[in-house]
Amino acid sequence: MLRIHDDMLEALRSMRGVIAAIERRDADLARQLRRAGASVVLNLAEGSGSFGRVRTARYRTALAALGSARETLSCLRVAEALGYVEAVPQELLARINRVVGTLVRVAA
Repeated sequence: MLRIHDDMLEALRSMRGVIAAIERRDADLARQLRRAGASVVLNLAEGSGSFGRVRTARYRTALAALGSARETLSCLRVAEALGYVEAVPQELLARINRVVGTLVRVAA
């Protein structure tokens, strides 16, 4: 999972400008986006340290990361729909979608 951990960190870095634009119009949505994005990274880090008997805990953290990744995508789409940002960069969406896809496979 380290690869998607790094992918999500890079997505957070590339979201800085988007988050700033959203924050000017809707501070609550920007806060929610930051929390959801950070939660993905933190849950991935927590889950990657689980081995052996704690496999169930690893599964739960993967599900938590998946939910937060989907929430991150939804925050970006809501901001776009409400006109807070022109268009979310496709590269950013693709990176987060890779994270979601990997987590879907892990959680299955």
